[in-house]
Amino acid sequence: MDWINNQVLKMEWLSNLVTLFVEKILKLDINSKIGGSVQFFLYDTIKIFILLSVLIFLISYIQSYFPPERTKKILSRFKGIIGNTIGALLGTITPFCSCSSIPIFIGFTNAGLPLGITFSFLISSPLVDIGSLLILMSFFGGKIAIAYVVVGLILAIAGGTVINSMSLEDEIQSYVKEMPNVDAEIESLTRKQRIDYATEEVKNIIKKVWVYILIGVGIGAAIHNWIPQSVIERILGNDNLFAPILATAVGIPMYADIFGTIPIAEALFLKGVPIGTILAFMMSVTALSLPSMIMLSRVIKPKLLAKFVAIVSVGIIIIGYGFNYFSYLLV
Repeated sequence: MDWINNQVLKMEWLSNLVTLFVEKILKLDINSKIGGSVQFFLYDTIKIFILLSVLIFLISYIQSYFPPERTKKILSRFKGIIGNTIGALLGTITPFCSCSSIPIFIGFTNAGLPLGITFSFLISSPLVDIGSLLILMSFFGGKIAIAYVVVGLILAIAGGTVINSMSLEDEIQSYVKEMPNVDAEIESLTRKQRIDYATEEVKNIIKKVWVYILIGVGIGAAIHNWIPQSVIERILGNDNLFAPILATAVGIPMYADIFGTIPIAEALFLKGVPIGTILAFMMSVTALSLPSMIMLSRVIKPKLLAKFVAIVSVGIIIIGYGFNYFSYLLV
């Protein structure tokens, strides 16, 4: 098990190769700021792209069995907390970013699904999936990765439940309700078509996220090698009571998926930032990014949007403080 974790997930073999390249070919000392930054950047970039390509292929292959029409039909069978739970769980097998989840959200709303189910799906879809679980395991270990997925699902279920209890159906933009509800026939794909679909998804998603991954790794390398640990600890450490709130506020204006935030989170983790503060940052970036909120504002009215942001933000902050307090359980 340790070998699988170290060599397959953490890719220690890749770290050794990159270190050898930096020291022998580039003639840089990895213990220096420049050498350490180059090693961090090359290793994390290559590692993320390898993991991402493999995981997107596998997840997309699974997703080919759950097109929006089938997902909609599954969700229409359930109501209440069970429906919210199913919506959150289905979000974990649909690798959409926050922006690409919104058209699916429109389809669900137009089909008459309860708001709680659609919002549980909307929260869960960009926040937690199989890919994020495995990549988080490769960086932070199994306990933290599993805990992240569990609290992400709890947040999605709780958020959907609270929104559903507020009777805000009239806060959906009128044009969404008036759109024709086309119930497309679910196409049965061959194995080759599913493989082709998964391969195409790898290409499409890599095209969309590669810039954010490079930016995230670059920021992570800078934090890891250039910003003194004392500065990071003073701003986001345990001594700052408001660190989870600050991390959540900083994350909301950013736009990235979880794969772009992980290198930053890794650098903060290595600098001694508490795991709850790190998770608050990651969750706010993926669930409440500014571009996705702008898109969502075209679908729902300001009152519902404000309540959605407030509910998810409060949930993320509570998760941040909870993880900081109980972090000893994840060691």
